Amino acid sequence: MAKITALFWDVGGVLLSNAWDHTQRKQALDHFGLDESEFDDRHDMVVSSFERGKINLQEYLERTVFYRPRPFTLDDFKSYMLPLSQPNPAVLEFARSLANSGHYLMSTINNESTDLNLHRIRTFGLHQIFDLFVSSCFVGFRKPEKPIYRMALEITQRPPEQCCFIDDRALNLECAAKLGMHVIQMQNADQLRRDLQTLGVAA
Repeated sequence: MAKITALFWDVGGVLLSNAWDHTQRKQALDHFGLDESEFDDRHDMVVSSFERGKINLQEYLERTVFYRPRPFTLDDFKSYMLPLSQPNPAVLEFARSLANSGHYLMSTINNESTDLNLHRIRTFGLHQIFDLFVSSCFVGFRKPEKPIYRMALEITQRPPEQCCFIDDRALNLECAAKLGMHVIQMQNADQLRRDLQTLGVAA
């Protein structure tokens, strides 16, 4: 088996909580007393543009929430929305130790809107761990679309057999596996550590 030289990580659901997945959206909608079905209809129409970096957070919220007057402000909503992101300390510390070993190129492959992505990179010090962020908002493709994985390989110039991609969702892993990358579906930090050790990856 080829030696693993590059590790690609999902962010939401692996290193951190999801930023704006169904759970976080429902929490915010309940907090502000918004109609879930009405919001979801609008969200579904713009989420692709949002995560591809075609519209920013303000434009997204103007189209999904503030298309009519509300008893709260856009800043109120953002102030509630951003802290919904929480760390997975055990996985973050493990990723940091792998980065500090100097043995692996560390990169993300993640679906994220620009504003939330940058907020999470700064807030949780991800720039101290990762050499590269192959984020949907930067590259214009979303998992599980094949081009985002191919782009990660082309940018890093690593053969797929030397790469491992870590995600919590099986569908996101399938295209990476078809390109020849090793894949791990993360359930928890201990399981992830064991599965990486099986591939010869250790800090």
